Amino acid sequence: MNTLFDTAPDFSQPIAVLKHCHDRIRKQLQTLQNLLSHLPKHGADDDAQKAAQAVLKYFDKAAHLHHEDEENNLIPMLHATARDADAALLAELVPGILAGHQQMDRDWSIIKSQLEQIANGSSSALSASDVARFCDTYAAHMVVEEGNIAPMAKRLFSAEQMAQLGSAMQVRRGITPDLPVSQVPEQQAQPVNNTVADGVVLADLRLDYGRASLTEHDVLDDPIAQFGKWFEEAMHAKVNEPNAMSVATVDADGKPSSRIVLIKQYDHRGFTWYTNYESQKGQQLRANPHAALLFFWSELERQVRIEGKVVQTAAEESDKYFYSRPVKSQIAAIASQQSAPIAGREQMEANYDAAAAVSGEHPVRPAHWGGYRLDPVRIEFWQGRRSRFHDRIVYVKQADGSWVKERLQP
Repeated sequence: MNTLFDTAPDFSQPIAVLKHCHDRIRKQLQTLQNLLSHLPKHGADDDAQKAAQAVLKYFDKAAHLHHEDEENNLIPMLHATARDADAALLAELVPGILAGHQQMDRDWSIIKSQLEQIANGSSSALSASDVARFCDTYAAHMVVEEGNIAPMAKRLFSAEQMAQLGSAMQVRRGITPDLPVSQVPEQQAQPVNNTVADGVVLADLRLDYGRASLTEHDVLDDPIAQFGKWFEEAMHAKVNEPNAMSVATVDADGKPSSRIVLIKQYDHRGFTWYTNYESQKGQQLRANPHAALLFFWSELERQVRIEGKVVQTAAEESDKYFYSRPVKSQIAAIASQQSAPIAGREQMEANYDAAAAVSGEHPVRPAHWGGYRLDPVRIEFWQGRRSRFHDRIVYVKQADGSWVKERLQP
């Protein structure tokens, strides 16, 4: 049945909503261009003021929401889902898309000040070159997205992913999402006590995942290469500190402890980080050299668990990394007896000053500071899925150094 008016798509069709936003952007860009021809003839009259107000209203709010839809949801979801040629195309296009957003924001700040004066009738000046640059950048940007990004999303995303994207876009606009709140990362509940708060019990708080899937055919045969692939995807998705990992160790009495450190290198020899050998983890690794690492990339709903035996890196490797650090960080490593008690911050600062006075501009790596490398024997890749029915693929190293992979139940 034909309708009397053109209706906008709803959020069950998020890619269509994004295209509809592009159509609205084009209308506002046309209004800007119309203003350029109107102002010299009529000045900042009532029509010009209303036009300027309409453009201001759209680009001050709606356009930014559109950019956030792409940067915080659409592009990360594509990075998590795309493979092979699609992944290569994303790697080629996404940096330009993100740079385009920044350029358009800068251009808008220039045009905005001109439009504000037109909107209140105090000026009729609008730079044709500023408007042309803004319009041309937007036009080219939308062509890339509509010709490549949108078709890829429509082809790759499952119905679950489309629902997740649409609900995230609703939350961003203050609309109650189509999915339950628990399934929308953008609307997670704040932590509460174990007792009931606002009708919610802590045990009932849960987030349902659904941005991507993982099959035995998706992963590479080499787990180190697979880790590298996921790490690159985490970098492209702008995951917060993708290099942060938990290191779990056990002392001589079998008591565990864990902490977050930053990975500095990974290759077929293992996963490397640097620290104080006399710290708690250093003492525990001397007693029991076995450890477990954990990477959690919540933005991609992924985690990687790595288990193996830990050894110290060669002195040459520790030297190379130590001398690559800023001098102040080198001095801090010398000054701190990591994990040992101290009277207060003032004493720490005094110790730092004393170390700096002795070390000068060229500190020497202390013998108690260096690298650890975990040689993995088990690596598990975990991808969050709906209803806690997650995907888990594990690799186990064999006696001959080869790897065997298999699926684990969630």
